[in-house]
Amino acid sequence: MPKQLFSDYPQDSQRFDEMFVSAGVPRPHYAGLYARLTRQSVTQVRDLFSEVDRQVRDNGITYNVYDEAEGGSRPWQLDPLPLIIPADEWRGIEQAVIQRATLFNRILADLYGPQTLFAEGRLPPALILGHPGFQRPAHGIVPRNGVHLNLLAVDLARAPDGRWWVINDRTQAPSGAGYALENRIITSRLHADLFRELRVQRLAPFFAALRDSIASYAPHDDGQTNTVLLTPGPYNETYFEQAYLARYLGFPLVEGQDLTVRDGCVWLKTLSGLRRVHAIVRRMDDDFCDPLELRADSALGVPGLMDVVRRGNVLLANSVGSSVLETGALTGFLPGLCEHLLGEKLAMPGAATWWCGEAPAMEDALEKADHLVFKSAMPQTHGRRFGPVFGEDLDKAGLAALSAKVRAAPREFLAQELVALSRVPVLDRQQMRHLVDRSAGMRVFAVATPEGYMVMPGGLARTSSEHDVRLLSSQRGGGSKDVWVCGEHAASPLSLLRRPVSATDLVRSGAGLSSRVVENLFWFGRYSERCDNLARYLRVALGRVTDNQETPIEWAALAAFGKQIGILPKACDERDAIRPLLRSVVDSSVAGGLASHILHLSRAGFQLRERLSTDNWRTLNALARSVEKKPHEDVGIYEAMALLDELITSFMTLAGFTLDGMTRDHGWRFLSLGRRIERLQFQTEAIETAMRMGEEGNPEWLLEISDSIVTYRSRYMARPEWLAVLDLLIADEANPRGIVFQTGGLRDYLKRLDESLGDMPDTGIEALHTRLLHLDPEKDFHPGSASLQEALATLRSASAELSNQISLHFFSHSDESVRVIA
Repeated sequence: MPKQLFSDYPQDSQRFDEMFVSAGVPRPHYAGLYARLTRQSVTQVRDLFSEVDRQVRDNGITYNVYDEAEGGSRPWQLDPLPLIIPADEWRGIEQAVIQRATLFNRILADLYGPQTLFAEGRLPPALILGHPGFQRPAHGIVPRNGVHLNLLAVDLARAPDGRWWVINDRTQAPSGAGYALENRIITSRLHADLFRELRVQRLAPFFAALRDSIASYAPHDDGQTNTVLLTPGPYNETYFEQAYLARYLGFPLVEGQDLTVRDGCVWLKTLSGLRRVHAIVRRMDDDFCDPLELRADSALGVPGLMDVVRRGNVLLANSVGSSVLETGALTGFLPGLCEHLLGEKLAMPGAATWWCGEAPAMEDALEKADHLVFKSAMPQTHGRRFGPVFGEDLDKAGLAALSAKVRAAPREFLAQELVALSRVPVLDRQQMRHLVDRSAGMRVFAVATPEGYMVMPGGLARTSSEHDVRLLSSQRGGGSKDVWVCGEHAASPLSLLRRPVSATDLVRSGAGLSSRVVENLFWFGRYSERCDNLARYLRVALGRVTDNQETPIEWAALAAFGKQIGILPKACDERDAIRPLLRSVVDSSVAGGLASHILHLSRAGFQLRERLSTDNWRTLNALARSVEKKPHEDVGIYEAMALLDELITSFMTLAGFTLDGMTRDHGWRFLSLGRRIERLQFQTEAIETAMRMGEEGNPEWLLEISDSIVTYRSRYMARPEWLAVLDLLIADEANPRGIVFQTGGLRDYLKRLDESLGDMPDTGIEALHTRLLHLDPEKDFHPGSASLQEALATLRSASAELSNQISLHFFSHSDESVRVIA
């Protein structure tokens, strides 16, 4: 459908078109993609979007938008068409980025060392020393091998004449590499044949170099290197990417609370004690890293971290203080610095820039203000943020106001020539028969290696949300594309594997898991079991709610149990229970309801993003979507029952992943402890409530919420009777919903943990398990048994105490005597 597809694609001689030389004439490296597009039907185009959206949704790829109330759940925006760069053009980009990274590393070494650039007049001290990104505690620190800048991101834009220009530099904690990798995985599958034909260069060697170079630069004074990725937490805008990279690179994802400083080293808090950390890849801003020496109100960093860095006992990538290079005001000084420090001309200049801290530059910029864009030269200055102002948008009064603002604080402003961004074709989501043009830029990444800087062969292309957008920003709703660099030779496949593993590298234990991760696993187990329990209760209750006049005793017990577990309000009349039950299923604002707990489960899973398999995450993501924003006013019993059936199936799938897909390490044991404690508490409460019906009550509902009705019927083929029901739900060691099955599992898990970790808390589970096994069914298994009631109450109390003891014993490292492990 060539006419339809390109009918709305405009011609624009003022901007460079990445795909077309002229109307209907593609550039040589786009010829293959153009030919495929002209053969696409509307259905095939729709399928491209459907597949992209499915993978983004299933993989939970998100980007937080801080200014939106629901920005945290915003799906990542990816266009199915790649940005394609020919091999010869890429060589020039690659060389320019390598030069820039090398130059920046040399500048940082001087700024935090001898500061000869100030003494020789090559940089104005006010520009650097007055910048909030200059961290004085970092002065004098010389990192191992002299590498301050381990990872660099450079934002490029193409001018109308086809040349690439640098728009921004990201030197502090560059983001986007993980999104580039995820884009590649999705897009290469959409166009697999074209991907092979163009010999697109692969990204895996870049990430292998990142992982191995960090290890090579880290201290090696006590054996194998332990590298972690430090995140500000799950509410950071790029948390998905951080978790994704941590899993891909094999680095533990840690928060500041997971690390501690002792004896001049950084340690990771694990189940077994403290494990030495040799390298930290940080995604945290400079001033948040250490509240002792940097920003005192930071709750995200690691107290004492700067002292360890100063001692050379940990590698911090990138070095604290590197954000000072992110100011655009440095642009005008880079050509001279490049010739002075490297002895060569700057290969790729930035857009013409005027730093208003120099009086002549300020006057020149204000004279031509109507052709420039004014930005903050100190973007980190708290409380004085200054968004981009386009002079061409201002009238005389606006220009005068701008001039007054700049003159009042000239050092805080810079002016920059506005580059007309190149345009790329984007498939229109609203009208899938058309291509539209959008402004585009490209973020390119470089990593320091012992052989010099290496550039990712590709990157992250960013596109504007509208046709006439002049600046690109993901925070403003922009999209993305994969970047394909054509290869001159077929790309060799590479997996992210290191050198061959030796016997000393073998790992068979989960004792190195951080305490926070294990705590989240424990609560993930509890929430997953709690959701399953609540869903089964709701399904039974809604199935019986219309029969409450025929079985008043049973319904009264069901309603009482619903109040006890928080599904029904305490003051709820049993005859008016339908609406609270329905709301519990679908309304996440109901505290204690199923929908609310599903979101708790989802949040716990989000904290474990790097630990969950893709299949596991897809199921969890689908669960959260099933209750988010679900309208509840008009939901009927039939619809709610259908949803409960789906949810229970998903909960069983999650349980299956736990049973069949997780390694039986300590993480799995703590998750299983959480599940069994939760099931034990639910089952004991349910049995106690049912027993209050007395002999005349029918315990069939108890069997149903315990998922044991099929087993009972296959064994007895008769109406449920108390003796058999209580035997099945309490004393049958083969019933996974039975009480002794839970206590036996808890006993075994605690024993295994005690053998490897030692000093396990004693909450009497072993004795209670034995006591249950010695109950006399003939004497004790009936509703009026005082000994059974007392045993169940004691067990419920003991399980709650066990949960508390586990939290105190394993999830807190306040005890200074905690042992250190190698």
